[in-house]
Amino acid sequence: KSSKCVYKLLQETFLWFLCGCSQTKKGHFLLKYISSSNFRYPIPYKKDLPYDIVELMEEVKSKGGFLPNVFKVLSHRPEEFRAFFSYYNELMNKETGWLTKADRELIVVATSSHNKCLYCVVSHSALHRIYSKNPTLSDQVVANYKLAELTPREHAMLDFAMAVCRCDTITDEHFRSLEEVGFDREDAWDIAAIAAFFAMSNRLAHLTDMRPNKEFFNMARVPRDKNKAEDN
Repeated sequence: KSSKCVYKLLQETFLWFLCGCSQTKKGHFLLKYISSSNFRYPIPYKKDLPYDIVELMEEVKSKGGFLPNVFKVLSHRPEEFRAFFSYYNELMNKETGWLTKADRELIVVATSSHNKCLYCVVSHSALHRIYSKNPTLSDQVVANYKLAELTPREHAMLDFAMAVCRCDTITDEHFRSLEEVGFDREDAWDIAAIAAFFAMSNRLAHLTDMRPNKEFFNMARVPRDKNKAEDN
């Protein structure tokens, strides 16, 4: 039952950002989980995957028009797929603390840039653009977060995240820097856990040669024309 709840929450998150940024025609949602030359590890056939994983994949693809490649790649190991997305959901979708969803995505972008992870930089930059409604900030952070147009709060947050990412020795001074801009110890844990989790994710992406879906690149860069959308 708890596993089902986790998948429901994860499902809602992915559907929210995919539905808001992608439109497709009905009837174009056949899943193809067959291995291809684009993936370093074989992708299981749909018939060989557990039902809960297939259900999640089909729902994400049917509502959004594409299936993020992380789902395909991690389906190679279903048990790890479940564990990965369960912890992902706990870190990225929680409603407690002083970190917004945009903050969480910015941490992923900055640390993934340091770890040279193409997949996570591109996909989470797209998510940051959606949550923040800022089409350029994540690009600045990818290039050099020290020069990005960040608030003092965001700078302190990313300084702490990068210290964890680089495996610096964490001292009381790091915590004081966060506290000066309003973060508490629980927020510090969240920042560190996100940096740590995506250090693992970045390395799995390197191992598997995971590439971002082309849909991510233009997502939320230009505000949607509501009048045009209504006419369609």
